[in-house]
Amino acid sequence: MESTPINTQDKPAAGETVEVVDIARILRAIPHRYPFLMIDRVVDVVCNQSAIGIKNVSANENFFQGHFPGHPVMPGVLIIEAMAQTAAVLVVETLGPDAAGRVVYFMSVEGAKFRRPVQPGDQLRIHVTKERNRGNVWKFSAVARVDGVSVAEATYAAMIMDRATEA
Repeated sequence: MESTPINTQDKPAAGETVEVVDIARILRAIPHRYPFLMIDRVVDVVCNQSAIGIKNVSANENFFQGHFPGHPVMPGVLIIEAMAQTAAVLVVETLGPDAAGRVVYFMSVEGAKFRRPVQPGDQLRIHVTKERNRGNVWKFSAVARVDGVSVAEATYAAMIMDRATEA
């Protein structure tokens, strides 16, 4: 996960709510692009607390060509990536201008569980909650749901670092 600022105002207060982060704002917040952008929108962002990422799973997703022909299933690792991207948007919204020039790196994934397959036509709602942060290290828990039913969950950590300058 890598981030650039999308909130150019003052740093938001903890608990400040942002109704919707649309795709244009997501593209300013994180560097991911098709085919690796795994969220379409982020809603119910409560700065420094939680957010819900939305992924509309389409039959046109490139990964369905090989996973699996005749029985399309969204790879679990991509569900985890959607969780991480949702958390990255939450971090950028929380840090505001302090996110400028910073990169968010995955550090660990723990307790990942997959409850049922995610297929074309499903809408993933990824509920991410910040558990804590100490310095540049943030820990999150997430549950991905389809139609209100849990399909995956995980706890993960990320480190926010200054972007290295390219040679």
